[in-house]
Amino acid sequence: MSSPLLTSPLRHSHSEALDLSRQTPDYLHKYTTRNARISIPWVSDPESSELWATYEKLMVSCLRTEDDKSALQCLEKLIDRFGATNERVMGLRGLYQEAVATDASALEKVLLEYDAVLAEDPVNTPVMKRRIALLRSLARTTDAIVALVAMLDASPTDIEAWAELSDLYLSQGMFSQAAFCLEEVLLVAPNAWNIHARLGEILYISAGNSANSNENNPDKVLAESMCRFCRSIELCDGYLRGYYGLKMTTDRLLECIPKSSRPASTSVTTVDSVEVQIPPLATIHKLNERATLMLSDITRRKVGADSIERDYSEIMAARQLLDRSTQIRQR
Repeated sequence: MSSPLLTSPLRHSHSEALDLSRQTPDYLHKYTTRNARISIPWVSDPESSELWATYEKLMVSCLRTEDDKSALQCLEKLIDRFGATNERVMGLRGLYQEAVATDASALEKVLLEYDAVLAEDPVNTPVMKRRIALLRSLARTTDAIVALVAMLDASPTDIEAWAELSDLYLSQGMFSQAAFCLEEVLLVAPNAWNIHARLGEILYISAGNSANSNENNPDKVLAESMCRFCRSIELCDGYLRGYYGLKMTTDRLLECIPKSSRPASTSVTTVDSVEVQIPPLATIHKLNERATLMLSDITRRKVGADSIERDYSEIMAARQLLDRSTQIRQR
């Protein structure tokens, strides 16, 4: 298993973040002592980018565990090395200020600082992203959407921004806009299996939304959702969310297609402009059985694994889905 210092801090479990936070004082002391020696060219330890990446990861872990003092020390190290006007450092400084803010008024002050920075440098991407994140945390969703759209006008290949915009649209029940944003992500990263699965989830939700039923035929949307989940597990065999979604969509299709007055050969237009037929019931049954088998196998293998804490909610959700399916078959 890779060291937590080598992975993104956002992927750390709570226990991993706490462990890194506890290591921070010793880490700071170690490198402060080393740097206190007289520096001799070609003899001193060479500076590495991993050192500064580690400071950044430790800072984020400390903020997650409310060790603000150590987080500030890491931030000061980065400021001393790269300067207070470095764009990435400015973004990290804003993150620190948001974390230590005690109330909404303090967050509004941070927002005003972001506005002042962007007035001087409109293309400061780290600060722009921090501002959008802050707007969302302040429940100013419309402002966050407007800011993201403006950002994507300037940087249309930023897949993180497209994914964030999709999430914001979804929170407002704007399913077609949310799906469009993920389609833009797939234009840049066509093999991103998690995005295919996420798009499948949005389509699945929209198929069951009564307000969306006038725009799309539910069985058509479910069929496209099923295709997205199939693509996700094709790209990443053993992907739990992909098989979970495949199980959900095939369950729904098995319920609605026999009751539908439309022929089973109704076509569906995917985002790749390919006409896809709603598969026969026999095919849907086989996919459903495959999803059930794989979910059972994946949940059994993941229990007791190192990733159990991080994946606990997904494993429990998969188990509950399998239990419900078993109960329905027994009735």
